[in-house]
Amino acid sequence: MLRGLERTVAPSCREGAAILRRLRGSERDRVNLSRQVTVVEVGARDGLQNEDVVLATDDKVELIRRSLAAGLHRIEVASFVHPGRVPQMADAEAVLEALGPSAPGTSYVGLVLNRHGLERALETTVDEVNFVIGATESFNRANAGVSPAETMAEIEAMIPEAHAAGRATSVTIAVAFGCPYEGEVDERAVASLAARSVEAGTDEVALGDTIGVAVPRDVDRRLAALTVVPREVRLRCHFHDTRNTAIANVAAALEGGVAAIDSSVGGAGGCPFAPNATGNVATEDVLYLLERSGIATDIDPSAVMEAGRWLGERIGRRLPAALARAGWFPGLEPQ
Repeated sequence: MLRGLERTVAPSCREGAAILRRLRGSERDRVNLSRQVTVVEVGARDGLQNEDVVLATDDKVELIRRSLAAGLHRIEVASFVHPGRVPQMADAEAVLEALGPSAPGTSYVGLVLNRHGLERALETTVDEVNFVIGATESFNRANAGVSPAETMAEIEAMIPEAHAAGRATSVTIAVAFGCPYEGEVDERAVASLAARSVEAGTDEVALGDTIGVAVPRDVDRRLAALTVVPREVRLRCHFHDTRNTAIANVAAALEGGVAAIDSSVGGAGGCPFAPNATGNVATEDVLYLLERSGIATDIDPSAVMEAGRWLGERIGRRLPAALARAGWFPGLEPQ
């Protein structure tokens, strides 16, 4: 099939030929599949924030506990944002109080947009603070109410404060692949924000495809531009499946050396400030990609699928995860 496809590609198209070589690949050229990949469960935050049905605190806690029971141990549990702008997240403190301190080997992540959010987060038992900045002027103003320059300056001051309080930090660059208001995003702007985040001391840099416009080529280019990120700073990617390309983008990110992938049970999700943005890549589907690629996760896909069905019942609709409909590869379910 690839030979037939190759005949349709102009010989002068070096980029297309490179893609074909990667698809065809020899064992020597393939990514090392023995490394650890962390699946970061974001269903309790990004999966819920755009839903019309506001879940009770007890239901959010139950979703997190189901995720923990499935073997997901890095979980974004809440965002510390203005309740008037994101009503679903108004009970962030109550969720963390109900959860209590995380168990050894588990990390609760809280999203923060500004100093007030950081102050709230540090009053809870959250283990990690995930700062978010939009890569474009228009999106950052819609999301945070200020310019990217103002947000970045605040993040640079807040990272040391979070570390001083014993919390790990990450900086997620939202709309890193495309903006709903401005269209294409300059890779240099993304690289500049990543560089400043590294200089400020962040533990991790993440690229967010907030509205689901990326294709694998875009992932390759963004990762190639992040030469400013040293090996000791982790890379994470966050993909939405708005245009059915998220799982391909996850594969490209893994090939590019990314060691952490955000996903949401059932594929729930969206962004209140990105018109028409749909769900995150589904945790179930990411697990299938990883397991069938030889990357062990110690996460139970059956338990994740059950959590996705449970969440769908709570919000009144069937969630879009493909694995929940198709099931695992017959007879080869992970043990």
